[in-house]
Amino acid sequence: MPTVAETIRESTRIHLTSNNGLLFGQCLEAVGWVGGTVPDCEGIVELSMADVSGAGIAVGAALVGRKPIYVIRYQGFMWYDAAPLLNYAAKSKEMWNVPCPIFIRSIASEGAGPVAGGSHHGMVMRMPGIKVFAPMTPNEWLEGWNYFLEHDEPVYCSEHRDSFKINYELKDVIKSDSKITLLPISAARLFTSFIPKADVIGITWLKPFKVTDVMKASLKKTGIGLIVDSDFEQSGKSIAHTLMLETGVPVHVLGLEDNTAGFSKETDNGTPSVKRILEKIKEII
Repeated sequence: MPTVAETIRESTRIHLTSNNGLLFGQCLEAVGWVGGTVPDCEGIVELSMADVSGAGIAVGAALVGRKPIYVIRYQGFMWYDAAPLLNYAAKSKEMWNVPCPIFIRSIASEGAGPVAGGSHHGMVMRMPGIKVFAPMTPNEWLEGWNYFLEHDEPVYCSEHRDSFKINYELKDVIKSDSKITLLPISAARLFTSFIPKADVIGITWLKPFKVTDVMKASLKKTGIGLIVDSDFEQSGKSIAHTLMLETGVPVHVLGLEDNTAGFSKETDNGTPSVKRILEKIKEII
């Protein structure tokens, strides 16, 4: 199976060379080609380093039907890019019946510091008119990409660099002796598999979020749930609320700590570690 990076690169190549698509972003052709996810072909538009204006250019391409991909190399920069994406592209169809389909590849990174680092899909989830998903495997990424190709609305893809080398699918883990149901999002899914006596059910689609029969059955069995997110806890709390209303089972949330990240390993504020997850489980059981 190809890796996530290879899946993105080949899907992008087809879109640019066969579908009249465009790819916008900063330093796309620099060393690494965005973790090996950018193809060497026509249709690439290198934007200036003015973080607050690039998104508006990509939105313009969406309005004329080019179905552009817009790459945000560090997801923390979404705080600069958000205005045209969330206050124009996401609202255009509802307000003026003018579709503005744009595929936003927003890439989270650990250790990238107080501005660039972390996942920030929570800020996007609260806005109307945009779909949000956080893939970690090749097929999960393709599911969101195919949804974008088949619809005329903006899609926010909360990628994580730790997913780029993954060349397998992450399956749900259901155990007979589980004492808790873990529902991890994004890179947190790479840590929860190490937790003993726990069902692990990954969440990919954040908006819309649907409670599956597997989630219901597991929560009813264990009697307690824990969402583990690579973003701050506010985004997970909205999903936990939905799960609790559907099942009547308490669902807790663990995410980034409520502090500002630094650049060193000691000061970074990253995805909850196995140690933090275990400590949280001991606290709530």
